[in-house]
Amino acid sequence: MSGLFDSQLGWYHGHNPSLNYGRVFLLPATAKEVEVMTEIEQKLTNEQALALTKLDAVSSQDELDAWKQAHLGKASPVMLAYGMMGSLSKEERPALGRVINMVKTALEAAYAEKEGIVRQATLVSNLEHERVDVTLPGHQPRRGRIHPLNTTLREIYRIFGDMGFQIYRSPEVETDEFNFTLLNMPPYHPARDMQDSLYTETEGVVLRTQTSPGQIRAMREFYPQDIRVILPGPVSRKENLSARSEIEFIQVELLVVGRDITFANLKGTIEDFAHRTFGDDARTRLRPSYFPFTEPSAEMDVECFICKGKGCSVCKGSGWLEILGCGMVHPTVLANGGYDPTVYSGFAAGMGIDRTTLMRYHVDDIRHFRNNDIRFLEQF
Repeated sequence: MSGLFDSQLGWYHGHNPSLNYGRVFLLPATAKEVEVMTEIEQKLTNEQALALTKLDAVSSQDELDAWKQAHLGKASPVMLAYGMMGSLSKEERPALGRVINMVKTALEAAYAEKEGIVRQATLVSNLEHERVDVTLPGHQPRRGRIHPLNTTLREIYRIFGDMGFQIYRSPEVETDEFNFTLLNMPPYHPARDMQDSLYTETEGVVLRTQTSPGQIRAMREFYPQDIRVILPGPVSRKENLSARSEIEFIQVELLVVGRDITFANLKGTIEDFAHRTFGDDARTRLRPSYFPFTEPSAEMDVECFICKGKGCSVCKGSGWLEILGCGMVHPTVLANGGYDPTVYSGFAAGMGIDRTTLMRYHVDDIRHFRNNDIRFLEQF
């Protein structure tokens, strides 16, 4: 930048064509101020020329960001020049301010122009390297599957729905009264020792050990109508984990109440269910058993699918696998539900969905269903 001090007039004449501000300003100046002004102008001229030269070599956004930080950042020569204004008089500061602003404006304009060029070049490069061939076959998205336990549960709903059963849901957390007492298991009854229950912190409240408490609730709700319902839902027991047992599992219970309901009705219903679930050639058997809420009571077994009745570790050498317990509703339970046992009768049956699914798909360990191993679940 050229700057002249007219000693005769005592004014400073300044003009810098390279900065394109094309002005002549006349300010009273001392020799010291003229020297400072000239030095600053020269530094700014050099800085502008150097910055523009470097900007020409910039070819990426990272380089452009680094250039902006170096030449327009807080520590750049242009921004530091503002701090030098303190050494000038109040009359000289506006002139220096105009010079600094013009250099800063010129660099900002050059930066904006270069930024547009770099962005366009980056876009062209990305389009070239990330080109998508629309003629290529697409990627088939992975489809989810229904969990085998839910598949079995839906099939059970369908089978009993065809028989005229309705779904009735009851609480998963029950009182001791509904879970035991009203099902013919008073506090002293030895049947309570048959299952270790999971009690809550609230006295007398337990995670239901079977869906049977729903029998009482259904009878009290539907009395005096005839009842034909299934009661599905999770139950919890303190079980030793094994290939056939879990602490929590899903159970479905049947309840039929009406006049002249017999054991033959029960047998026909559960045998039809077994054949529709495991196949027409599935071998089944009924054997006597005991449950405090049914009398008489029985259990239905299906021939072991692993050993075909020869005996193995899954069936514990018996050749049979239990699928459900059943029996005629105990008169005391009918009375607790509001039905006169001298007029009404009924049957009930309960099965674990986990074990039914195990036998349906010929799986050798019931724990596979809840391990969330995708390799196992993808087979269904």
